Amino acid sequence: MKHVYVVGTADTKGPELAYLADVIANAGMPVILVDVGTRAPTIKVDISAGEVAGYHPGGADAVLSGDDRGVAVAAMSIAFSNFITGRQDIAGIIGVGGGGGTSIITAGMRGLPYGLPKIMVSTLASGDVGPYVDISDIIMMPSVTDFAGLNHLSRLILHNAGHAISGMARADYRGQEGKPSVGLTMFGVTTAGVTAMVEQLQLSHDCMVFHATGVGGRTMEKLVDDGVLSGVLDITTTEICDLLVGGVLPATQSRLDAISRTGVPYVGSCGALDMVNFWAPDTVPAAFAGRLFYHHNSNVTLMRTTAEECRMIGAWIGAKLSACKGPVRFLIPERGVSALDIEGGVFFDRQADEALFAAIEQAFEPTADRRIERLPLHINDPEFAKAAVDTFLSII
Repeated sequence: MKHVYVVGTADTKGPELAYLADVIANAGMPVILVDVGTRAPTIKVDISAGEVAGYHPGGADAVLSGDDRGVAVAAMSIAFSNFITGRQDIAGIIGVGGGGGTSIITAGMRGLPYGLPKIMVSTLASGDVGPYVDISDIIMMPSVTDFAGLNHLSRLILHNAGHAISGMARADYRGQEGKPSVGLTMFGVTTAGVTAMVEQLQLSHDCMVFHATGVGGRTMEKLVDDGVLSGVLDITTTEICDLLVGGVLPATQSRLDAISRTGVPYVGSCGALDMVNFWAPDTVPAAFAGRLFYHHNSNVTLMRTTAEECRMIGAWIGAKLSACKGPVRFLIPERGVSALDIEGGVFFDRQADEALFAAIEQAFEPTADRRIERLPLHINDPEFAKAAVDTFLSII
């Protein structure tokens, strides 16, 4: 039997957890109430904090025997992650928490599969939730009031949250199976080209497009590691610019490592390697004063990469691709890498582009199944889209 897991610190959030569990049970879903607190619970629970803490590599004492709350929260996060990812009876999971509880519970939620319903009712949900959600599909729901005993508003919020998780857990998704899934990376300035690729592939493939905002690339590579994606058209590698130059939408140093680990068929390109992303103009670091900027909107500022930066970016990409053992094709669009990098465009710079292309080629170690190809095309040209799709189909 599948259950909805209701999780929280039963030492400080007992009334809220009990109320939420009753809402879900009354909605017709079986409930398991899990305590992740570090002190004695104030309500009856189904799985104790001690049992959860036992999943820590150092045993329960590593979680519950100390006096430092910060250390205990970090240790409980590890224990809960190990506990929850090993359960086979989860229909959905919902957490209730402040700072510590949110940190513990979302650490476990992030390890659960995409599509498994996850709701975190949190006092932190109206702020920056990036560290809690990361690349998962956790739904963050603001608690509005603090969790300090039940009141009219907290009952209403928890009532809605309970019915939300019950509805999601009860409604089995009937997906369409059969077509292999392929991942594509896209940014606003490569939309035309990537959209054309999707149109050519969608009859034979389930196309998953990822917005190249740092999170997008990491999510795509997680799905590669998970075996969800059977191939990748990594047309927009711009997150590497932000990583190496210091923008706000960076990849991590592990970018492209999933391609290397898995050997998944890979077609890549230079999409938006002409730019680094910042927020509003007044947030751009002073070190970049005097550079060429394009104000995409009032909250997004794009900075043109220089020839020196392009050489650094190209060398990084070439070295990463050289570690890939599966079929790799990297296509270089000689007439521009974004909608701004086109003859007459704001970021058009042949010298910088050539520095990028040459650096990739110099660092790249070709093999019979790992090759670079230059195309006398712009990245958004229909002919480039066709070439990318034809190349991909030839290596899968």
